[in-house]
Amino acid sequence: MCLAVPGKVLEIEERDGTRMAVVDFGGVVKDVCLEYLPDLEVGEYAIVHVGFALQKLDEESALRTLELFAEIGALQEEFGDPWVSAAEAAAGGEEQR
Repeated sequence: MCLAVPGKVLEIEERDGTRMAVVDFGGVVKDVCLEYLPDLEVGEYAIVHVGFALQKLDEESALRTLELFAEIGALQEEFGDPWVSAAEAAAGGEEQR
C-alpha cells in the first residue's frame, strides 16, 4: 500500500536546484521534495506522497492522523523494513499450512 502521510518539516535546503526537506513521519525521517509547496517552512506539517509534499496540514490534524495510522499499523507497513515484513509474512503463511 502507498499512503499519503503527514510529516513535520525539520530542515529545508536546495539540492541541485530543487527545494528539498528533511521530514519526520512520527519517528521515521525521510527526504522530501517541496517543489509543489514553495511556501512551506520548517516546523510546519505537510501531507507527503511518494516523496513529494502535496498539501500543507495543521499540526493537530497531522498528529491525529499519525496516531491513527500507528494504531492500524499503516506506518509500519509504509515505512517498515521490507525484509522484516517479508519474513513476518512468510512466517505467518507457514503457520497456516
